[in-house]
Amino acid sequence: MTAQPARPERSGPETASVMDVPPFKLPLVKAVFRDVTPMHVSRPAARAAASVTRTVLTEIIDGARRAAAEESRRKLVPGDLLSAIDRNVELEVGTKWYDHSPTFQGLTGVLYDAEGVIVPSPKRSRSRRPSAVIGAHRFEAGVRKLLRSRGVTAVPVMVRDLDGIASVFLTDLARDAAMVVREGGVKRFGSVALVMPGEPAPPPSLKDPLLALSTRRGDGRTIGRDDVLAATTIQLFGGNLRQRALTEAREAAQDTSAG
Repeated sequence: MTAQPARPERSGPETASVMDVPPFKLPLVKAVFRDVTPMHVSRPAARAAASVTRTVLTEIIDGARRAAAEESRRKLVPGDLLSAIDRNVELEVGTKWYDHSPTFQGLTGVLYDAEGVIVPSPKRSRSRRPSAVIGAHRFEAGVRKLLRSRGVTAVPVMVRDLDGIASVFLTDLARDAAMVVREGGVKRFGSVALVMPGEPAPPPSLKDPLLALSTRRGDGRTIGRDDVLAATTIQLFGGNLRQRALTEAREAAQDTSAG
């Protein structure tokens, strides 16, 4: 019996470009920011944060989709998520979610006692303000929309993982944007340069647009678009994903019809 060839991936509206898919809704994004900071969030900043989160989730879904396609599947399972992250280190975001998900069990350091029995993690108390993990379900509608746009579906536990990663990533992005405002810029700014062993690293380009985000202008009470872009450089280290996220966020922040 001959093996069936893998079905070709669909084209057309089901695999629309990232910019064709509306980002997460602005009221949801602003609610996440309110969970972590009392600062005001401008609409361009909220649109930029929504766009960055959409770009990151789309890249993760695409990586999982490629893993599933190798097995001629169009429904994503947690193993596809692990494969995507394993193949592309840029996708390792929202890592606080990993401790809460069975998908990542054993990958973040399981403790054993002297008898070889797993030591359970300490129970976490519920805070008054909803955490990124508790509020992860708020992202389900956006996640399912992204899945449809890429021409795939996902089992419920996979959807839950994508929800959680989106929630934790956006929460971390909001915290870093608030930090940028408080500190007047990116104090931990850095970039990754690939060099051969023994060769000196090239000096940073004075024309590098990312360096402009290392200092901040504006009042200390409002999170603006550039604060979110600066936070993105903290959350996503140098690579294609970061550059694409920044480019798409700038475009989204200028779109007055978004949200």
